[in-house]
Amino acid sequence: MLELGGQTPAATDLIKDVSEADFMAEVVEASQTVPVIVDFWAPWCGPCKTLGPALEEAVTRAKGAVRMAKVNVDENQMIAGQLRVQSIPTVYAFWKGQPVDGFQGAVPPSEIDAFVARVVEAAGGDASGGLDDAIAAAEEMLEQGAAADAAQTFAAILQEDGANAAAYGGLVRAYIALKDLDQAEAILNGAPAEISGASELEAAHAALELARQAENAGPVADLRAAVEANPDDHQARFDLAQALQAAGQTEEAVEELLDLFRRDRDWNDGAAKTQLFTIFDALKANDPIALNGRRKLSSMIFA
Repeated sequence: MLELGGQTPAATDLIKDVSEADFMAEVVEASQTVPVIVDFWAPWCGPCKTLGPALEEAVTRAKGAVRMAKVNVDENQMIAGQLRVQSIPTVYAFWKGQPVDGFQGAVPPSEIDAFVARVVEAAGGDASGGLDDAIAAAEEMLEQGAAADAAQTFAAILQEDGANAAAYGGLVRAYIALKDLDQAEAILNGAPAEISGASELEAAHAALELARQAENAGPVADLRAAVEANPDDHQARFDLAQALQAAGQTEEAVEELLDLFRRDRDWNDGAAKTQLFTIFDALKANDPIALNGRRKLSSMIFA
């Protein structure tokens, strides 16, 4: 999760199966220079099969900022007893030869990311790169429809960095995806003043505005019929664009608004242009719909 630069150590160096014979060397002594996360597991443990791979992925993403030792408690009962491991999975983080953090049971990806960040920071590392990786992971969750998991991850990032604009914006968009617009608005309003003008929060604000509009959007079919019956019905075309946006047909919404702007750019105090900018702001800067839409709008403005 944490990217500190330099070359990434081989996976065999980062993650090792450790026994009683080499626990002292691979954990206690190794943790003098780099923190070591110890995963106590067993082949028969169901939650271990989920937690272990997730931990390995987080450690691999850390690119050497932390290492991992896997201890099979069935084969290494003495170590488990000495560290008072009473249930599995149990995870400890060692730094300078001593346990400094830990948890029991399977936990969601957001908590794993936050745990790794704490371990690296406790060892004097820089968690900023890791938070970037966690943000990217949360954005991927959001794109794949796992809005609740994304919200948990963004919230965990904010626990590490309370003024992280990308995490604030992501958390707002996650609650929009969960259709909890009031909570999304509360989060947006609660953002620290120093990041209130950040592009990520402006994008979240635009997304929230579009979501509010979607609550009152009319039927696409009826509005399309109205526009076809009277192409100069600007209100119907504007309403159709909002309905298309609400239905997830953003590109079609942009085309309708561009057509409205072409027909009468001053209609309703320039409502078409204002709505276009709201859509563009809600999209990623490199989104093809935003890029093409901005280019077409600019050509009309400066024609």
